[in-house]
Amino acid sequence: MNEHVFQVVSLLISLVAFAFAGWLFLWVKKQPSSNKKIAKAGLLIQQGARTFLRREYGVLAKFAGVAAFLILVFLPSPIWNGSFVENIVMAVAYIFGTVFSAISGKIGIEIATIANAKSAEAAQKGIKPSFMAGFRGGAVMGMAVVGSSLLGVSLLMLLTDDPTALLGFSFGASSLALFAKAGGGIFTKTADISADLTGKVELGIPEDDPRNPAVIADNVGDNVGDVAGMGADLFDSNVASMAAAIVMAVPLDLALGGTMNLNMVFAYAALGLLASIIGVATARIGKNGSPTKALNSSTYVTTGVYVVLTAAATFIFNFEWRIWGACIVGLLVGVIIGIVTDYFTDDSKKPVHFVAHASKSGPAFTILSGISYGLLSVLPAMVGIAVSALAAYKLCEPINPEFALQYSLFGISMAAVGMLSIVGMIVSNDAYGPIVDNARGLAEMGNLGEKVLAITDELDSAGNTVKAVTKGFAISAAGLTVIALLGAFISEVNTAAAELGVEGLTGFDIMNPMVFFGLLIGAAIPAVFSAMLMLGVDRNAQRMVAEIHRQFKEIVGLREGKEGVEPEYDKCIEIATSGAIKELIPAGLLAICATLLVGFIGGVQAIGGFLTGNIVSGLLFALFMSNSGGLWDNSKKYVESGHEGGRGSDAHKAAVVGDTVGDPFKDTAGPSINTQITVVSLVSSLMAVIFLTYSIF
Repeated sequence: MNEHVFQVVSLLISLVAFAFAGWLFLWVKKQPSSNKKIAKAGLLIQQGARTFLRREYGVLAKFAGVAAFLILVFLPSPIWNGSFVENIVMAVAYIFGTVFSAISGKIGIEIATIANAKSAEAAQKGIKPSFMAGFRGGAVMGMAVVGSSLLGVSLLMLLTDDPTALLGFSFGASSLALFAKAGGGIFTKTADISADLTGKVELGIPEDDPRNPAVIADNVGDNVGDVAGMGADLFDSNVASMAAAIVMAVPLDLALGGTMNLNMVFAYAALGLLASIIGVATARIGKNGSPTKALNSSTYVTTGVYVVLTAAATFIFNFEWRIWGACIVGLLVGVIIGIVTDYFTDDSKKPVHFVAHASKSGPAFTILSGISYGLLSVLPAMVGIAVSALAAYKLCEPINPEFALQYSLFGISMAAVGMLSIVGMIVSNDAYGPIVDNARGLAEMGNLGEKVLAITDELDSAGNTVKAVTKGFAISAAGLTVIALLGAFISEVNTAAAELGVEGLTGFDIMNPMVFFGLLIGAAIPAVFSAMLMLGVDRNAQRMVAEIHRQFKEIVGLREGKEGVEPEYDKCIEIATSGAIKELIPAGLLAICATLLVGFIGGVQAIGGFLTGNIVSGLLFALFMSNSGGLWDNSKKYVESGHEGGRGSDAHKAAVVGDTVGDPFKDTAGPSINTQITVVSLVSSLMAVIFLTYSIF
């Protein structure tokens, strides 16, 4: 069989995903909408999101230009060594990665800002049409993200046949994702915190009251943070998992003859996208059905379809069953981690009820209980990642005794591919969250009545739970991916070491002072990175709160809600935009510069320790912050639904404070950390040759 057949088939399946996304886009657009107030607010949200994205991408284009020039000069080895063709390919692959990531974010924003209004108005007819508009809007993003990642990887391998160029593509996707997630997270939480503190806590007005100057910025933030940012994040994880697997598959295939391992990567990734298409196409909800149940059942359908399709492919093409086993272990652990996250964040489960009850005693108890449950939630996910990595390692170790280490690490990378195989469905579920959150706000602004608000609240609550689950899934998938990237780093170092005639790597001895030096610095980076992002939110939110106070003070009749008096929404959007763009670059540069510094000081041994410390500390922080934030958010919603005193009670005020603390935890720092660990892993793999040849010690 021709070695490129699987890549061509992957390319064709990605085109099918784009065609399906196009059909879903047109379906959502055709849904009726006639409310003028909703149309006006929806247009403001759309314009705000486009403005932010345009300015953010403008800044990131400059960063990408500088990075592409440095890659051209230095990677995979300095251009004066005579490898200028490889350097050009690497620089182009990097730009390719940033462009694909940016396009998937742009597609997500466009559909989300249409689907929110459609979902709001559809709620007048019941929960079913409203859910379908929101879910299918999210599914456009899901298909676009996975379609473009598979298309990009397939095209690049068909054109270059160079797995190292794939690391450049992945770095392009990761660097854009890091800044998009951080920038979107700072924007959305600046607006959310400001709107909550001034509206709910100070004035006691409803969440999406149109009198609040920050309310449109808050809705814009849902799109730029949770749609464009999260889409870029999962695009990056998906590309990185495939890149790590391919980087390890190609040397194995060269040593053994044939292309079996490479074919397996493309076959399993393509079948994952096909399973997601089937899962999205069959997603349904009853007339009075549960949105959470509908979202979960479509995920389980996708998982089941994937298991069957990959087993059939393994049988037909005579793939290695042990590698299939590693892939399925990764997939099942991803689903289990999702279920655990659901337990700690769902408003029908005990942890949320306990935190809501603690809120009756004041905000200090809200914070203490939320942090405690957040810390508890870390253990099952970390154990899950550890078990899946260990199981994949041990499953694949006996395949070929001569290449035991290579096959073991390849097994871990395939577990990551397995975990991310259903990412099309995961992104669809995730993008559904901010769409129905916006729909709830638009329903309130359009005065659609309490019945419609009750429906959108139910959809929003399901969205919050699913967002928490997808964040847990994304972080766990990034965990497995970066363990695989650690294997890719060893593979790149050993390939270079063999060419240079020096000793390669078999592992990292923690008693080696170089390894320990890197370990300590790597472990500290996620903490500093998180602090920089949350301080960015803090500074920005203070500026916006001052602006909201000014408007309520100076605009006559605004507080009273006089007919024809409107706040200056654009001022708040501008504060969130300019603040986010100012704050996003330093945190990203910190992670990249720290990696380069450690590499040039201690070489590949220090980088091994740095990556290990960064992975463990980063996963711990990311899971804790993501789950704590989701828990606080749903505790507030649980109180607002009439429990523990309901809206306006002391418990409600304390729960709002908890949610305000949780906002930058779950939507800014937490999900940005997994992108940070992917970026430093890719920088390390790309710089492997340079760190091997140029370091102080």
